[in-house]
Amino acid sequence: MTASSLAPETASPLTHFDAQGQAHMVDVGAKAATHRTAVAEGRIRMQPATLALIQQGSAKKGDVLGVARIAGIMAAKRTSDLIPLCHPIALTRVALEFAVEPDTAAVRVQATAETVGPTGVEMEALTAVQVALLTIYDMCKAADRGMVITDVRLLEKHGGKSGSFVNR
Repeated sequence: MTASSLAPETASPLTHFDAQGQAHMVDVGAKAATHRTAVAEGRIRMQPATLALIQQGSAKKGDVLGVARIAGIMAAKRTSDLIPLCHPIALTRVALEFAVEPDTAAVRVQATAETVGPTGVEMEALTAVQVALLTIYDMCKAADRGMVITDVRLLEKHGGKSGSFVNR
């Protein structure tokens, strides 16, 4: 069954579709403002030599992880501009952590997004991770065009009516 095949009296389990199957922005006006947190992660695998460039700080474009951190924060702040039905959110915190994984020649990015408001910050955390990973790719592509972005996922979310979700 597709969202457009829903009968008017049938409610969709997908919140971004109305009873007629039309895409819409969810009304969060009546929802309580609560503290909400989301954590997402992802990895970028690369050649060991590329990872060494990142670790040594000798990539041609500069401090790869420092630039990726700023890019991820900026992306989280612009999520509603990128994802059509996302609400603009007043973020109270966005933090990115990077872990070099030498055994798999990868960098793991973890983003935490927080707000006090009527809707969650999962999309902001996921967007931060994706853009940080893309920034790493961009800054290192001259050395390694075969890098692979992988395993992007929501690890946890807390707050709101639906409570907590943990995916670790």
